[in-house]
Amino acid sequence: MEYSIIKPDPRLQGEISLPASKSISNRLLIIQALSSKEFRITNLSDSDDTRVLENALQGDGKIIDIGHAGTSMRFLTAYLSITEGERVLTGSERMKDRPIGELVAALRELGADIRYLEKNGYPPLMIRGRKLKGGRLVIDSSLSSQFISALLMIAPVLDEGLQLRLTGHTVSSAYINLTLKLMESFGISYRWSGDQITIRAQEYRPCDTAVEADWSAASYWYEMAALAEEPDLLIRGLSSRSLQGDSVLSEICKDFGIHTEYLHHGIKITGSFRPVARYNHNFSDHPDLVQTFTVLCCLRNIPFRFAGTETLRVKETDRIMALAQELSKFDIRIRSSGDGRGIDFDGRSPLKVGRVSIDTYQDHRMAMSFAPAAMLGYRLDIQDPDVVSKSYPGYWEDLRSVGFEII
Repeated sequence: MEYSIIKPDPRLQGEISLPASKSISNRLLIIQALSSKEFRITNLSDSDDTRVLENALQGDGKIIDIGHAGTSMRFLTAYLSITEGERVLTGSERMKDRPIGELVAALRELGADIRYLEKNGYPPLMIRGRKLKGGRLVIDSSLSSQFISALLMIAPVLDEGLQLRLTGHTVSSAYINLTLKLMESFGISYRWSGDQITIRAQEYRPCDTAVEADWSAASYWYEMAALAEEPDLLIRGLSSRSLQGDSVLSEICKDFGIHTEYLHHGIKITGSFRPVARYNHNFSDHPDLVQTFTVLCCLRNIPFRFAGTETLRVKETDRIMALAQELSKFDIRIRSSGDGRGIDFDGRSPLKVGRVSIDTYQDHRMAMSFAPAAMLGYRLDIQDPDVVSKSYPGYWEDLRSVGFEII
């Protein structure tokens, strides 16, 4: 399947209601499953990732296939290890290449019964759930914040709680903080001092809750605004009080001349693109924004150095490789270190406006970060456009609502 996308009018005006945050939704589902009493979650994300997790938690199947949903794989590995029963946890072929060894080793140290069914250190997993005692753990936090979050959420129901010491440079610490703040809203007390997080044994205190809109999804609209003429866009559901690390968007985009006005029902984006001589930024705490700003800066011919990008190589695809491949179709070259810790662009005017075919690599963020290029007059042929359902099912309809032509 392919969508061809153009934007005849270079202006960006209209109103958008963003989807609910899947990061918050997925954490709330695990907390709900761990709670001794029921509570209601409203505005739950309708993304594929959240649906997969919800179905896994509600079902009683012996084989759980989470497809491409990396968060579900990590969270369920921890959750199933303390939940009575024997289950196989598997996923797509790409998921079978995404490492999970550090999390499994930590759970085994707590007494979990987890076995690899194919490659050592990778899914699929055979998990025999049982009660775990808890205690002290040391884990490398430079690999994935989702490993940390998975352990933290089960910590209160362990007999001795958990004292977790983080080693290495912690990546995506904003997501760890998101997990802890959500747990706190359900009555869980914790202490994070230096490299140690301590959570004693305690009960989740249920309370009905609503999921806020997704700031990660907002990044594509900020990108469009920075590529548009006369942006004037109302985005409903976002708040300055958000727990999401990607809410840093409103500050980052000031450098590009895009202004954010906070309203009681959302935000208003206005402004005019401001040329930047060079843009350097560390994305350690918000890696999901890397594709958005890489494409934006390249299309606006802004040299950059992006650090904190090492986790991109083990996402839905190798995102650094995918970015390099697709940007080359615009006659743009980016460079990256072998370990993925940085991405560089020295500046070069992109290919003259024309028709470009974009492969998406089964990665929702590839589709959504390249589609805004139509603001500059490109005709984009997006391959496998349905991949956006992983996080933002209504993305293409929202583009149509502000004047994109999609066939």
